This record gives sequence, C-alpha cells and structure tokens, in this order.
Amino acid sequence: MGKVHKLALALTIIGALNWGVAGIFRFDVVAQFAGGSAEPLARFIYLIIGVSGLFNLGLLFDHIRDRDQVIVTVPEKV
Repeated sequence: MGKVHKLALALTIIGALNWGVAGIFRFDVVAQFAGGSAEPLARFIYLIIGVSGLFNLGLLFDHIRDRDQVIVTVPEKV
C-alpha cells in the first residue's frame, strides 16, 4: 500500500469517526472546527474525505484482482 493509499485510508477513518460522533452525540467535529457545516473550509474537508472514501473503494476489490493474477515460477536448476 502506497503513501497515497495510506493517507486516503486515514482520511476515510477520520471521516467515519466524525460520522460516529455525529450519530451518537449529535456533534459534528468538522463543522465545529470550520465554523459551520456550510462554510467553505468544512465543505472542502467533507469533499476531501469523500474523495478519499471513493479512492479506498478500490481496496474492497484488491483481493479479486490478486486472485485473478496468475503467478508463473521458473523451476530452479539442480
């Protein structure tokens, strides 16, 4: 997993934690940090987290891609 994937995964986890806090405590951390959910900074953070989630969607299908690859090995000479 590359650095971009790790960053996207971290942002997705942060977004999921924000949704969890919003669902349990009715407190939106991003909106509080940015001064409201309609503020440009908050909308930018939501956008970045959303794009990270879409980017990580590919992780769901990595096992299918890995399974479909054929690995050919050459026998060693004795």
